[in-house]
Amino acid sequence: MSGLFDAGYSHTGRPSIPPEHLLRALLLQILFTIRSERLLMEQLDYNLLFRWFVGLGIDDAMWDRTVFSINRDRLLSTDMAREFFERVLRLAEWQDFVSDEPFSVDGSLIEAWASHKSFVRKDGDGPERPPGRNPEVDFKGETRSNKTHESTTDPESRLYKKGEFTEAKLRYMTHALSENRNGLIVDVETTQANGRAEWEAAQKMIRRSVKQGATVGADKGYDTGEFVSGIERLGIRAHVARKTRHKGLAKLSG
Repeated sequence: MSGLFDAGYSHTGRPSIPPEHLLRALLLQILFTIRSERLLMEQLDYNLLFRWFVGLGIDDAMWDRTVFSINRDRLLSTDMAREFFERVLRLAEWQDFVSDEPFSVDGSLIEAWASHKSFVRKDGDGPERPPGRNPEVDFKGETRSNKTHESTTDPESRLYKKGEFTEAKLRYMTHALSENRNGLIVDVETTQANGRAEWEAAQKMIRRSVKQGATVGADKGYDTGEFVSGIERLGIRAHVARKTRHKGLAKLSG
């Protein structure tokens, strides 16, 4: 990926964090479940093993967490992260760790880095925010939805829940397509949270990564006529758990 990394460097202005260092630091954050950039910078400051892995010298100055966040967002807005994922996948394929079928698809919720207090009316109406850094706010009796409200700190997040008796929170959805023989993820997609996101993202990943004749398994959240018929038109068989009501598979077979 040297060519991509070289293209990511600017020849003018202040030097930024090298993209290869960013990717390595993000890998550490994921593998060791470090919950924030502040803690990641602290770890990199004193953990010699982390410094070696990222490519930092023992005396190199540590990055400011705000600079790291800005550079991370800029990196992830390009195709470099997906290219990195695909290069790792090719290595797994070269070692015969990836099979051509069968596959499974599933979606999970990711909580946004935004609180309920930031979820306010879009038109600016409503009670004034109390003064202070972290004031108490009472939401009782207030009807809030994604149509009328949005987060001031993360406008793209959506108030969403999956289960009937679970709490609605500001969230995104991440989707993974995995091959079943070795359990390796072969494609990923992240979307806003809504009722159609799971199977729409699944169709996108299947078109991108699954060949004709393969099978794709999924839970009952994917039991919709639109999803099942869509992937069957691609020459892919759907093995989807059936709902007790509104059966997408039953409608197709009927």
